[in-house]
Amino acid sequence: LQIRLCRVLTMVKTVLKQQFVDIPKGVTATVNARRVTITYKKQTLARDFGHVDADIALVAGGRRIRVDIWFGNRRQAATVATVCSEINNMITGVTKGYRYKMRLVYAHFPININISPEGNVLEIRNFLGEKITRRVEMLGDVKITRSTNVKDELVLEGQDVTHVSQSAASIWQSTRVKGKDIRKFLDGIYVSEKGLVREKSE
Repeated sequence: LQIRLCRVLTMVKTVLKQQFVDIPKGVTATVNARRVTITYKKQTLARDFGHVDADIALVAGGRRIRVDIWFGNRRQAATVATVCSEINNMITGVTKGYRYKMRLVYAHFPININISPEGNVLEIRNFLGEKITRRVEMLGDVKITRSTNVKDELVLEGQDVTHVSQSAASIWQSTRVKGKDIRKFLDGIYVSEKGLVREKSE
C-alpha cells in the first residue's frame, strides 16, 4: 500500500505553476520563442530556454516576464524558479556586472602568470616547478586582470555569471594537484571573493 501511495504522489501534476520577474527601470526585455534578451544601455545578454517546456511572455507593458508551466510534475514545475533565477542573473549582469577574485597560493615554487593584451587568455607557468605552460581561455566577454592592490590576485569581470564562474573554475581546475597528497600540497589558484562590479546600477 505504501509503494502504491508513493507512485500516486509522484504522478500528481500541478495544473499551473506561474512566476513573474520584474524588469527594472531602464532595462529592456524581449521574448521571442523562449529566447529572452535583456538590454541595458549598450550591454545585451540573450539566453535560449528552448529546452524548457514553459510559456515565457512579456506582460504589464513589457515591465514583467511571466513564466508558466501547465500540467507539469514536481520536477518540471521546479524549472519555473530556475528560469526566473536565470533571468534575474541576466538583469544583474547587464546592470551591475559580476566580479570574481582569485588568489595564487604556493609554498616553494612561485606561480608565474601572463595575461594576454586582450585580457581573455591566461598562461600559467612554473606550477610546482613543472616546465609545461597551462593556457586557459576566458569564456564570452570575460576579462581577466592582475590586481593592482593585492599581490598574487587575479580579477575576472563579465556580464554573464555562467561565463565568469566557469572561467574561474577552469583556472582552478588547471592547477589541481595530481598524484600528491592535497592536504600537504596546497598550491593552486583559488576563488577568494565573489561579488558585483557595481553595487548600484549606473
